[in-house]
Amino acid sequence: MSNKEDSKSEETASLTAAQRARVERNRQKALLLKQARLSSQPYTRDGHKVKAPNKTIDTGAGFFIDEDEEKKIHREVTQQPGPILPQISDHLMCEECSQPYMESYLQNHFNVSVCDKCKEEDKYELITKTDAKNKYLLKDEDFDVREPILKFILRKNPHNPRWGDMKLFLELQVKARALEVWGEEDKIEEAQEQRAVNREKSKKKKFDKRVKELRMAVRSSLWRKEISGHEHDYGEETYDEDSDEYSKTCKTCGHVLTYEKM
Repeated sequence: MSNKEDSKSEETASLTAAQRARVERNRQKALLLKQARLSSQPYTRDGHKVKAPNKTIDTGAGFFIDEDEEKKIHREVTQQPGPILPQISDHLMCEECSQPYMESYLQNHFNVSVCDKCKEEDKYELITKTDAKNKYLLKDEDFDVREPILKFILRKNPHNPRWGDMKLFLELQVKARALEVWGEEDKIEEAQEQRAVNREKSKKKKFDKRVKELRMAVRSSLWRKEISGHEHDYGEETYDEDSDEYSKTCKTCGHVLTYEKM
């Protein structure tokens, strides 16, 4: 080996890894340029076609390989395509029309799988908490404590906004909760009828009490008139054998005077 070659090998050994990589890249670029020139002039001076050398490809792993070698490796590692899986739909199915939908009002607020088109049916009407309690004879704990807690939406009171928001429930879910509490619809109807009877009795009792109070007020006013100077004009005397008493009734005010005779 000559002194010139020894000097070049010593210089190469003294280079860093990064410098050696840069030298290698420059060398490869020079080879690529040479190959490009040969490709643009595929014929020699005597007219024979020159076979173009294989292209080199940068693997990105710090080394280069020929194009033919890359194709060979690609053929070896290529796998068969996987099976085509059926696409899983994210759509929900409406319980009424069996049509798919992405979201709906009843789904968002009451977790009921019914599309917006079908929610207009009468069975999906909303009901206030007061009406629900009266119609299905439920208590507050049946709405707020018993699991699962019934879902509701808030709406402004149409009669007076200052009265606070109303709670609106899905009547279909309220009816289902009433069946959980009472067991069957017949029992609910019986309880409603009994409540109606009790309500009528209570009304009659209040009415009778009011009439009695009015009568007492009238009698007390008549009694005060008697004290102020009324003179009774009694009718004929009557005798009661059972009590051995006599009595007279005032023709003006109806006052009854009862007395005994010795």
